Amino acid sequence: MRRSPWAPLAVLALAQFMVVLDVTIVNVALPDIQTELGFGPDSLQWVISAYTLAFGGFLLLGGRLGDLLGRRRIFAGGLALFTAASLAGGLATTQELLVAARAVQGFGGALMSASALAILTVTYASGRERNLAMGIWGGLAGLGGTLGVVAGGILVDAAGWEWVFFVNVPIGLVLLAVTRTNIADSRAGTDAPRSFDLAGATLGTGAVLAIIYGVIRAEPLGWSDLEVVGSLVGGLALLALFLLTESRSAAPLVPLRLFRSRSLSQSTLVLALNGGAFLAMFFLTAIFLQQGKGLSALDTGLQFLPMGFAAIAGALLATQLLPRWGTRPIQMVSAVIGVAGLALLTQATADGAYVTELLPGFVLYGFGIMGVGVPAQISALSEVSHSDAGAASGIINTGYQVGGALGLAVISSLATSAITASLSDGAAPQAALVDGFERGILLTAVLAAATLVLSATSRQLVPTPEEVAELVAA
Repeated sequence: MRRSPWAPLAVLALAQFMVVLDVTIVNVALPDIQTELGFGPDSLQWVISAYTLAFGGFLLLGGRLGDLLGRRRIFAGGLALFTAASLAGGLATTQELLVAARAVQGFGGALMSASALAILTVTYASGRERNLAMGIWGGLAGLGGTLGVVAGGILVDAAGWEWVFFVNVPIGLVLLAVTRTNIADSRAGTDAPRSFDLAGATLGTGAVLAIIYGVIRAEPLGWSDLEVVGSLVGGLALLALFLLTESRSAAPLVPLRLFRSRSLSQSTLVLALNGGAFLAMFFLTAIFLQQGKGLSALDTGLQFLPMGFAAIAGALLATQLLPRWGTRPIQMVSAVIGVAGLALLTQATADGAYVTELLPGFVLYGFGIMGVGVPAQISALSEVSHSDAGAASGIINTGYQVGGALGLAVISSLATSAITASLSDGAAPQAALVDGFERGILLTAVLAAATLVLSATSRQLVPTPEEVAELVAA
């Protein structure tokens, strides 16, 4: 029986849908996880950060392993790890087991996502066919992020927080069963370097982990504490070793020469700030809605839904306007809209109405964040040769994930300190939580404002509609 030419896309898009779904589906379960496993306010963010750090830290390595060992093999291996870790996460009875499961999930997701993108590239011919495949793949991924909050709410309210992890298991098993018969194997040509940069991946991920750990521990211990100083200094030392290793490697995980492109460097920073603002806002608001306003997990997910639809609308409008306006004006206007949305959210109170206090901020922020992200991604790749497009795409995706983890660590720690200070001053727990939320969202607005400054100094690019389709899909 002849296999459908679109069968590989169905498998890969559903896998990516599951990976992205897992980023948002867990957020609405955080209060229940905190209560049952005893997470403190400063450690709860590791449920999110462990996943994003492992995903971002090993995304480039996953692509390289697929080139060398076979992309279908690495995709299936990542899918198996992701599925097994999802089962372990749902069965976790301690904080340590859950965070470890989330890290393995992130690692599996990195292997899966990087290989899926490479498989799509070699399976579908350049031009309309590949752009259509990439559009469907990316569209389902975006839909996964939007639906994750509602799906998480339904599962938490109906069955318990464990099911935000268990839901991945049957999907993963079905995908594993059909992968071999629906996806052809491929790897890099014989002229490609036959090595992968495990040292670079280990040093880079270790550096970010050490720095984030130091930031988190600074809140309860103080910045002068030996543990905090040691962690930060160690992280910076690992970062220096990472840069040295990459500069000397014949097949570096991160080709440092690509950063000679101002557009790539600046846009990667914009995307990192965008990621930090988004993850922090999502984390803080999920806690605020359930613990501050007393909403159920499902109601929390439903209140987030307009932000997801606004983000989809923002991305679609940006791609339509780019050939007429160019990248810089769209980024700047969108950054202003995002900052305005966050400013409105800082005014939210525990007993305020959703329609007046939260909905306008959600819609504006969702619209603005994608209006910044799409032009930044296009600008990042505009000066990169076709032969380096894969490496550059990996760099900007990694920047987004690592920036998200760093932003979440810094902002959640400072929000927690505001809660602690309010409680020390005699404030009621609910009032203290509102104080922490307000400070956290205000700091998130600062990150969003930084993207405005960077956008104002960015290179103006006016791509054709065909270039927009090609660069967004890259």
